[in-house]
Amino acid sequence: MKKSWIIIIVIVAIGFLAYGWIKSSYNSMVVLNEGVSAQWAQVENVYQRRADLIPNLVNTVKGYASHEKETLEGVIEARSKATSINIDANNLTPQSFAAFQQAQDGLSQALSKLMVVVERYPDLKANQNFLELQAQLEGTENRIAIERKKFNEATQSYNTFIKMFPKNMLANMFGFEQKPYFKAQVGAEKVPEVQF
Repeated sequence: MKKSWIIIIVIVAIGFLAYGWIKSSYNSMVVLNEGVSAQWAQVENVYQRRADLIPNLVNTVKGYASHEKETLEGVIEARSKATSINIDANNLTPQSFAAFQQAQDGLSQALSKLMVVVERYPDLKANQNFLELQAQLEGTENRIAIERKKFNEATQSYNTFIKMFPKNMLANMFGFEQKPYFKAQVGAEKVPEVQF
């Protein structure tokens, strides 16, 4: 009789320990996943700030450089593409993430071309509205870099947690999948050629 009670107590204790471990691991996965989602929302927030600044910037440049129509249209088109791609934080697949990053990189390239055009117009470079918009845009670009870094850090913590054994079995069982990282633009590893 005593042996059967001891066996029952041991089985119940093992059951409680297993339940506690599963509950703790699952809840940690949820917390880390929500951290990635919150950081993704912040990334989208700073990209939206940049998109909101662009129409004012384009209008300011248009007043001074109206014959640079192709460049201005390129910026507007790139902004349209970048703002049309919205990704739910719970659906950060490598494909959707790559499409989002490609659209944002296209907008960055269009803005770089616009800034090169601006160099040809000294009156525009001295315009107070333009200078203020340019400063806000530069600040926003810095914010984007910071938020992308924080997103990658949150993603690394989450991905590491769900890949570690034996939590990887629970992650697979409950549908927690690896999240993608922000990566450098294609060609960023090449040193730009500078000519004087």
